[in-house]
Amino acid sequence: MATYSDPPAESFKLSQLINDTRYRSYTFQVIALIGILLLVGYLISNLINNLQAAGLNISYQFLGEPAGYDINQRLIEYDSQSTHFTAAIVGVLNTLLVAVLGCAMATVIGVVVGVLRLSRNWLIRTLMSVYVEIFRNVPVLIWILIIMAVFTAVLPQPRDFRGANATASMVGDMFAFTGRGFYAPMPYFETGFAQGAVGWAVVLVVLLGSWLAARAVGRWAARNQEATGLRPTTWHITAGLWLVPLAVVLYVQGLAWEYPALKGFNFQGGIFARASLIALWFALSIYTAAFIAENVRAGILAISKGQTEAAASLGLRPNRIMNLVILPQALRVIIPPLISQYLNLTKNSSLAIAVGYMDITGTLGGITLNQTGRAIECVLLLMLFYLTISLAISAVMNVYNNAVKLKER
Repeated sequence: MATYSDPPAESFKLSQLINDTRYRSYTFQVIALIGILLLVGYLISNLINNLQAAGLNISYQFLGEPAGYDINQRLIEYDSQSTHFTAAIVGVLNTLLVAVLGCAMATVIGVVVGVLRLSRNWLIRTLMSVYVEIFRNVPVLIWILIIMAVFTAVLPQPRDFRGANATASMVGDMFAFTGRGFYAPMPYFETGFAQGAVGWAVVLVVLLGSWLAARAVGRWAARNQEATGLRPTTWHITAGLWLVPLAVVLYVQGLAWEYPALKGFNFQGGIFARASLIALWFALSIYTAAFIAENVRAGILAISKGQTEAAASLGLRPNRIMNLVILPQALRVIIPPLISQYLNLTKNSSLAIAVGYMDITGTLGGITLNQTGRAIECVLLLMLFYLTISLAISAVMNVYNNAVKLKER
């Protein structure tokens, strides 16, 4: 009677790292990684040796020294005696402000233009095509300078609002549009348990709770629809979850408004947005919107015409077909290139210094660098900031992209 046994286990040999296909790819990757680490180590060592030979050393102590310069647009308290670190924070917030406002406006304009480019109306379709071709083929710096020049030349100055012979007036005694910037009422809390930034943090927490509650209601409605085939009406519940808590907290806090008023040679009070901020915001928005419009158009054209015909056969109107059938599917094509446009807009905000808007490039990479002479440190911090914000935008948008992508069962 014959017996069978497993063959003896083969002992591992170093030659298998090259000859055996099971290990060869890992071997080459390890070798490449070691080579990259050695190259990076050599470059860092060479940099340190050159700095020491030149009598230089990397130090960030200058961030604690007084900045000695003013910043015209700021979201937090700052004066010339504040530190360079505070000045850098002001620049970071100014950059983020432009990036958020620009991405929001560019998305709205880009979606509208992208849809209208596919309109059956020849005039609308042609006008949108002209807009896209003009704005995306002219450098964004030129658009920033043009819009800034238009604001300065066309809009009235504060002196034009004064006296009986005034040639300009406020809009509803609340808004003033001047060549120096735009003025609007500023909300603040008169009473309540939290004032200033803490009060607005409470409002944000309430809004976050309302959003979570509204999502829970939406998931409950979806489960009910899957079980019964009927989706319950939830819009009034969602509206209540958003409006009631917000109204209560604003009432308890004593929401009030500070209106701008002409005092002396300029307006005082309210929210002031400098003309440089508005020009930069508009220029980046309309420039980036031209590229987003092409992404939207490509996403819509990627959807089969059969989807439109099937929806039309059910009696849906064209606008409902676009909102409920075409755009939700087109998002899977639109989102990936849209991420790149958001990143480009954020990085293009570094051109703000051309119109005197003090972003992080103008503060840390401009005045602070020139005053302290710490070029390497400032540039490294700038690189770290832009790298961090770019990775954050990519991460958030990739999460949204995974949420809207087609999920197979």
